[in-house]
Amino acid sequence: MKATAQESQSLVLIVDDEPFIRLILRHFLEREGYQIAEAQNGIEALTLFNQLHPDIVLLDAIMPDMDGFECCTQLELLDCNKHTPILMITGLEDQESVDRAFAVGAMDFVTKPIHWPVLRQRVKRLIQQSQLQQKLEAVNLELQRLVTIDGLTQVANRRRFEEYFYQEWQRLKREQRPLSLILCDVDFFKLYNDTYGHRVGDHCLQKIAQAIKDIIKRPGDLVARYGGEEFAVILPNTDTKGAIHVADQICHTVRTLAIPHQNSQVSSHVTISVGFTTEIPQPDSDLEEMIAAADRALYQAKAVGRDRFVQNILLPESTNSR
Repeated sequence: MKATAQESQSLVLIVDDEPFIRLILRHFLEREGYQIAEAQNGIEALTLFNQLHPDIVLLDAIMPDMDGFECCTQLELLDCNKHTPILMITGLEDQESVDRAFAVGAMDFVTKPIHWPVLRQRVKRLIQQSQLQQKLEAVNLELQRLVTIDGLTQVANRRRFEEYFYQEWQRLKREQRPLSLILCDVDFFKLYNDTYGHRVGDHCLQKIAQAIKDIIKRPGDLVARYGGEEFAVILPNTDTKGAIHVADQICHTVRTLAIPHQNSQVSSHVTISVGFTTEIPQPDSDLEEMIAAADRALYQAKAVGRDRFVQNILLPESTNSR
């Protein structure tokens, strides 16, 4: 049975110092529908592997300079993520050689003289297994992403917020660097839902989430949906000045979305209230207290008129509002 359409697009890298062996392997595998690349030694194999990213490597065990066992070891170091299968071709079938082939990373082996039906099946099986493994890894990554993403707004969910905030809190406690936390709440959102309906309300939250995401550019920052109409932003290595800039941008950007809200008591459009705090985590300080401080600042922003940000640096007299 020849390779399937998907497998026939697979690239086989043949590594052997004997031109005749490479020739007969090429002819056999091309008839099976595979694409072929050839290397005549281990050094050339490493170069071609980096350039071409083959789907499988057929590797001769006994070669001058760099033998197949050493080459296999080097290929494994280059291939830490893709798991490209390596099929060792060897004239040795003693227990020590077989054990060594598997120890250095070979997925299987065939012996010389080559039994062609066996080679056909092993190449096919190894490629299929590799493709299946890569699909499974992609599915697992997507599942991990879905577990940490809020389905409506496509920003991080509360679970991811709590995990990441704890992680950054511990890291910045060790490094003695500042951590800023911003909490945001859409103003009069219940009235918005009552006026326009929940589907329109969902669309409003999506637009606000995207707007906040567009502001938060650094890879280490995180935007999360904290609650119904609440969002949180974690800003590692960000001092008070940086947090003020981001908080101001969030308020301004939501205003400029100009989402109509006829029953808002502060504007004819949707606005947002923001509270934040900045701290260098200390060995005796409390992560929950930092969240509570940002929440108190958010409450104060709402109490003094909404559509603004308020800073709380864990001391009431240090509160700074806009």
